[in-house]
Amino acid sequence: MSQVFAKGLTKNLSKFNSIFANKSFVRSLCNVTIGKDGIIKPIDKRTLQTADRRQTTFSDRSQLRYAKRLVIKLGSAVITREDQNGLALGRLASIVEQVAECQIEGRECIMVTSGAVAFGKQKLAQELLMTLTMRETLHPKEDANHIVEPRAAAAVGQSGLMSLYDAMFAQYGVRIAQVLLTKPDFHNEETRKNLFATLTELISLNIVPIINTNDAVTPPMLLVEEDNPVKGSKRSNLYEIDHNDKGISIKDNDSLAAMLSAEIQSDLLILMSDVDGIYNKPPWEDNARLLHTFSRDDRKNIRFGKKSKVGTGGMDSKLNAATWALDRGVSVVICNGSQDNAIKHIVAGRKIGTFFTESTTGSLPADTLAENARNGCRILQNLSPAERADCVNTLADLLVSKKDFILDANQKDLADAQRNGLAKPLLNRLSLSAEKLRGLSTGLKQIAETSHSIVGRVLRHTKLADGLTLKQVTVPIGVLLVIFESRPDSLPQVAALSIASANGCLLKGGKEATYSNKALMEIVKEALSTVGATNAISLISTREEISDLLCMEKHIDLIIPRGSSELVRTIQDQSQRIPVLGHAEGICHVYVDRDADLAKALKIVRDAKCDYPAACNAMETLLIHEDLFLNSNASFFNDVCNMLKHEGVTIYSGPKLNQVLTFGPPQAKHLKHEYGDLACCIELVKDVDDAIRHIHKYGSSHTDVIITENQMAAEHFQKQVDSACVFHNASSRFADGFRFGLGAEVGISTARIHARGPVGVEGLLSTKWILDGVDHSAAEFSENGPRQYVHEKLPLPN
Repeated sequence: MSQVFAKGLTKNLSKFNSIFANKSFVRSLCNVTIGKDGIIKPIDKRTLQTADRRQTTFSDRSQLRYAKRLVIKLGSAVITREDQNGLALGRLASIVEQVAECQIEGRECIMVTSGAVAFGKQKLAQELLMTLTMRETLHPKEDANHIVEPRAAAAVGQSGLMSLYDAMFAQYGVRIAQVLLTKPDFHNEETRKNLFATLTELISLNIVPIINTNDAVTPPMLLVEEDNPVKGSKRSNLYEIDHNDKGISIKDNDSLAAMLSAEIQSDLLILMSDVDGIYNKPPWEDNARLLHTFSRDDRKNIRFGKKSKVGTGGMDSKLNAATWALDRGVSVVICNGSQDNAIKHIVAGRKIGTFFTESTTGSLPADTLAENARNGCRILQNLSPAERADCVNTLADLLVSKKDFILDANQKDLADAQRNGLAKPLLNRLSLSAEKLRGLSTGLKQIAETSHSIVGRVLRHTKLADGLTLKQVTVPIGVLLVIFESRPDSLPQVAALSIASANGCLLKGGKEATYSNKALMEIVKEALSTVGATNAISLISTREEISDLLCMEKHIDLIIPRGSSELVRTIQDQSQRIPVLGHAEGICHVYVDRDADLAKALKIVRDAKCDYPAACNAMETLLIHEDLFLNSNASFFNDVCNMLKHEGVTIYSGPKLNQVLTFGPPQAKHLKHEYGDLACCIELVKDVDDAIRHIHKYGSSHTDVIITENQMAAEHFQKQVDSACVFHNASSRFADGFRFGLGAEVGISTARIHARGPVGVEGLLSTKWILDGVDHSAAEFSENGPRQYVHEKLPLPN
């Protein structure tokens, strides 16, 4: 029976091998190997060679959520109180809770911990204090300020530390095991094999191994000061990396954790310290910058400061341990262990600490791109309006001349999207065509034509006093972050608006349009290079979580989300320091009044719903005056239903309509709902005021329409409806920057701020005040002062 099972499994593994070129990947998943005789045998991990253990590391943070086996190293500074006597119990309890949650959700956790010496010092200090009088009597010459020997403290603290861990983990139903190690354990081949056999067995039993060096017998570290080749500073030579396959020299818990991670084929090593991560220089120095992502090229640009006040490993030892583990296929994050929920955030892909990667993509971090965008914004401001317009025209021409290059990239995205089962409405948004590119080009030329008097336009000119004049002029907002989903046509539109308004811009596109966005960004960069502002606009190609981007208030001045209501709502909820311009929902209404021309109504309703149902300005609810339904000779309701059904629209009824229907469309679950597809709701209203009340209750302040021949009713509707766009006898689909003559739009805003509705170039501007005087001081304008205000309005310059 077992042979039959083995042969069947062998056949299945062969299929895996045909799918994955890397056979070791399949073996690592199954923990088996296939012999020459076709019989499956378990892998003896104790005998694996380093070359066999080499695995591919995660290339970006978003992949860390797939980490199965974790090694978490807690430095002394993380779990020790600042006075170094005793443990920081609150911090330790939080870390235990996170490790326990990881274990419960199916991950395999191994902890490498310090703290025995600190715990032992606390207990011995209490003991010494309690027995002080007796010791003074028995040993009158003994120094009262007795210093506890670290080995003795470790011996006392080990049992107490493990009892504490056991009690804490027991609260979550997680079992632990203690493993004490010394350096000779790694040099003796037999004890080394036994060690990893023990760890493998504990992991298979769902037990969390807690590992520490046996400080009761380990000799003290010899710190030898030597010249640091980096920046000519001094550093402690805690250990030397052995770059051959035998391993790393164990001198501290950082190197111990690195060794264990490589030996047990860990997916992720988290080194928790008392600093936020790796800095380019000591963090207390000016212009020190945290490296969120570390690659080998960054090593030469780092200068270390002093090591931690407690423990044996400084940041240089952590860096060396991390790079050693990375060489052996273990992803590494160095972070601050006192940060709330650090472990949970790391495995969720959040930007916590320094992430070590072998990725050679060369992508700059988002904060660096934002700084470049700020500098590029200033270059654009210094250009003349004609130069900015020429840049936009160049971009418009490139969209047409390089259409084959763009469409080839778009076809790759479409092929991937179809394989992944992307919904049809999203496929429509993703798709580009030669016609779309020509339309984009035309829109961009409109932007260029209207941009000559945008930046630096004087809005107000006032003479405050003799020789003292004030001007209010338009200026760019600064750096924009525009987040859009599967709409690659958004990229050149937003880029053109940013250039025309002299704003820097970061673009975060959806992964569905990766190839298209990359191709379009190359064209944008080509256009920007003609005016020397290549870095003013950049595409964020790294996979920073949106929540991390929303925390970059020092670099980003305005966020503009374009996408699903879920995306926009999430950004609005999470962005607490950066203003957001956009709309969460596009619940647009069309109201057919009693005095409507019904032929016009059918035409407008068809266009509003069926022209592009996925658009945010598509009709979602049709409101019909009840007289058009209840009168016996009224056929409009049947006509509009038949027309919508012919177009493939699924119809739902509102509660009032549902009450008067004997049978018909099912009742809508929610009246405040954006379908974004060929579906809509129909509801009855008593009159125009009832329609207005319905819109205010269930609408999203986007676009609402009245169809009527009664001019007074139309004016009343347009005055009372509080939406960004209110139309009379026109489709809701006209709520668009291109159709408004803005050339393009960066988005549609339903917020009640300076920009509302389709936001073109002018919506991306702010103002500043320019005051010109001679020798004016405010004290001169006091009640009896020599100067008086005149506040005379002056004509605006051309």
